[in-house]
Amino acid sequence: MKDLLNRGLDLLPRPLDPVRSIKLKLALLLVASAAAGLAYFWYALGRIPYITSATALLVGLLTSQVLAHGMTSPLRDMTAAVRAMRRGDYTRRVRATSRDEVGELADAFNQMAADLAAADRQRRELIANVSHELRTPITALQGVLENIVDGVAEPEPATLRTALHQTERLTRLVAELLDLSRLDAGVQPMHPVRFDVADFLDEVADEAAVTAIGAGHDIKLTVTPPPSPVTLHADPARLHQVLANLLDNAARHSPPGGTVSVAGRLDDDRVVIEVGDEGPGIPPSQRETVFDRFTRGDRAAGGGTGLGLAIAQWVVQLHGGTIHVVDPPAGKGCLVRVSLPRLTSPAVPA
Repeated sequence: MKDLLNRGLDLLPRPLDPVRSIKLKLALLLVASAAAGLAYFWYALGRIPYITSATALLVGLLTSQVLAHGMTSPLRDMTAAVRAMRRGDYTRRVRATSRDEVGELADAFNQMAADLAAADRQRRELIANVSHELRTPITALQGVLENIVDGVAEPEPATLRTALHQTERLTRLVAELLDLSRLDAGVQPMHPVRFDVADFLDEVADEAAVTAIGAGHDIKLTVTPPPSPVTLHADPARLHQVLANLLDNAARHSPPGGTVSVAGRLDDDRVVIEVGDEGPGIPPSQRETVFDRFTRGDRAAGGGTGLGLAIAQWVVQLHGGTIHVVDPPAGKGCLVRVSLPRLTSPAVPA
């Protein structure tokens, strides 16, 4: 009922819109109300109490201006905060103490300012992380090529392998940035098919083992398939990307000679896949934020850009699943659990 009334009132003309001050609008409102009251007195009584009416109007105007100052203070603060945002300062907040529409507007403004500050911080972190990740392989690749051109080094397999490793690092970064742009645009299609989970885990693990050897990681990779045959209806290419990213992170953070494990099982109507390592692990306080974009935890020293886990979470959520960092059984290392429905209903990207 209230919404219908508000929509009806919105259709009425707005004669005070040209007035640029709310305090002046309130004064005009008071004067108009007083004039309507005086008109009624004149119509009903045949006369107007001029002195009393003038005194009441003056007191009403003074009172309205005093009260209006507090009512419009959040609006003035918002105007100043918006001007500060135009200069790149997102720290300004509005004191919201009233419970009316202005108070709700102030609360919404503060939330918007916090979101903009977070987005600006993420943008700065993106520039810093991407710049660092680009500079490191480019510098290494340039050094290798200069040594070959100057005759300092021979184009031997070991030298070329170093150059290839840096090129692959650049390729991975560009692929992650491309996936991120598709994520934001919501144009990444899914092609779900039915496949066997055990065969899928073996395929991903074999590729991850080759990648780990090529990157110089001395690890042992173990695969534990579901006890009985399990099929999953999902996009195997996208899930391959998720597990490849998780296994690559586990290999990079495992100690020399450590074990990286990938296991699958059936839990009611959901397929659970877990990837574990024997590295330093992730503190409980960081287990949720590691999936945020551009976030690089303590484990990320010498790691990636902080995009891989964000993309992994996005892919899992598109499949209607969840991904979390959970406590490892032995209390050591890191364990990431992916839970997917056996029959995927792809979510619509936001």
